[in-house]
Amino acid sequence: MTPQDYEFLRNLLKQRSGLVLSPEKHYLVESRLLPVARKAGLFNLTGLVGKLKAPGAEALTVEVVEAMTTNESFFFRDKIPFEHFRDTIVPALLSARTATRRIRIWCAAAAAGQEPYTLAICLKEMGKELKGWRVEIVATDISTEVLEKARSGIYTQFEVQRGLPSLLLIKYFSQTGDLWQIAPELRGMVNFMPLNLLHDFSHLRAFDVVFCRNVLIYFDQQTKTDVLDRVAAVTERDGYLVLGGAETVVGLTGKFRPVEDRRGLYAPTQNAAAAGNVLGFRKPAAIVPAAGAGR
Repeated sequence: MTPQDYEFLRNLLKQRSGLVLSPEKHYLVESRLLPVARKAGLFNLTGLVGKLKAPGAEALTVEVVEAMTTNESFFFRDKIPFEHFRDTIVPALLSARTATRRIRIWCAAAAAGQEPYTLAICLKEMGKELKGWRVEIVATDISTEVLEKARSGIYTQFEVQRGLPSLLLIKYFSQTGDLWQIAPELRGMVNFMPLNLLHDFSHLRAFDVVFCRNVLIYFDQQTKTDVLDRVAAVTERDGYLVLGGAETVVGLTGKFRPVEDRRGLYAPTQNAAAAGNVLGFRKPAAIVPAAGAGR
């Protein structure tokens, strides 16, 4: 791969997905895109770049972008965000939404579905507290391939062992051979759809909770700011934003502020002062596994 080929691919990926590659990531590009090149009958990345530059390359471009997208995920990943969901977010919304009895949640980088299904499990475990409530989970990702896997709700033994306690596995999954499928009632709680965060998403309407974890880290600063500002536009004034452990809104946008003593949890600026005042709510029975459980 020539330096010119690498620059073309860097620019293409930034334009189409927001992914920012540093100059020394040649090895990553080669390892992920050589299989794409060979599938297209090409011998190297120079041939792939040539085909990408030719007319009618949209399908191949999508393959390249999806191959470079990181889809790492597992159930109850990082634990803390789901503790916030159980102990802070849901109690606050149960108090604030008594008139509508409706909660909308957006998982903005859903990958193969472990995060939205974890939220569905959390909600199911809350039982009677949510009886009569309508909870909608919208899960989006740039990769149509992983979304197909997410919709099926089928996972390998290795995938269900990563973070998912055995009691919840038995309760909410059925086994066929070496594969496990999540229960139909939980699959029905999640609406999966393709979405590129660089594009307009105002059509999704307003959400009470937005999980946008471990995706901003791949963007440059201006793209992070743009995405966060547009996320703010679809977050209810008393809603919440959940970011990954290595992500923050500080220095990027004034539209969200950290919720005090809740790492990774943010609220719209106009509600940030009140967002932490939910600690008096009774905590439901623990459903988030202890650190390291099931791994």
